[in-house]
Amino acid sequence: MIKYIGTRKTSEGGTLYVFLINGLQKEVRESALKQHPGCYDALPAAAKARISANRAWMSKL
Repeated sequence: MIKYIGTRKTSEGGTLYVFLINGLQKEVRESALKQHPGCYDALPAAAKARISANRAWMSKL
């Protein structure tokens, strides 16, 4: 069971996505979402749109 709880900012200004995975809290960086099966699918549409916008911005660099 994977449940999205929210986001958290790091001291460097990065974003961590907080999930409840099988009863344990897990913080996942945006770049590591694909390494955790099911986490990306558990995100709400607004978070997925933000990630998509970040990836589009990075691709322009």
